[in-house]
Amino acid sequence: MPRLKDRYETQIVPSMMEKFDYKNVNQVPRLEKVVINMGMGDVKDNPKALDSALRDLSIIAGQKPVVTRAKRSVANFKLREGMNVGAKVTLRGTRMYEFADKLISIALPRVRDFRGVSPKSFDGRGNFALGVKEQLIFPEIDYDQVEKVRGMDIVFVTTAKTDEEAHELLSLMGMPFGQM
Repeated sequence: MPRLKDRYETQIVPSMMEKFDYKNVNQVPRLEKVVINMGMGDVKDNPKALDSALRDLSIIAGQKPVVTRAKRSVANFKLREGMNVGAKVTLRGTRMYEFADKLISIALPRVRDFRGVSPKSFDGRGNFALGVKEQLIFPEIDYDQVEKVRGMDIVFVTTAKTDEEAHELLSLMGMPFGQM
């Protein structure tokens, strides 16, 4: 069992039930999925860049990414419908908990001048989005193998009804929230 899931079941659930006065264990919010999205605008000029980005994303997530395509053409960006524009991975279950644990305990502390993640990144429905400027913060990525430093968006989807519940859940999991 992943370390974070074990902590969720033994410590976080009782703490949340006490704080929010839930009557049933199933009312306690939980992490549903983690979506990692990497946009690659330069792929239209350099198709080989897609391969290295997919390799990096699969190493980080431990799962093969899906290539995302443009839904419609945009003339200003020289983009045609159906062109490759990025990659994404949806993590659930054991992989989700292991990735979240790795992100919180290893990767985020490696960010330069890190002062915590913004607590304003909730969407109003209990989901939290986080932007990472470079994939080099993950220890699995070999610095010499990286062709281009790329950022990614990481979205934590929870079953929480409000942002307050989701904030409490993620902060109990160890998410380092900064000042408002």
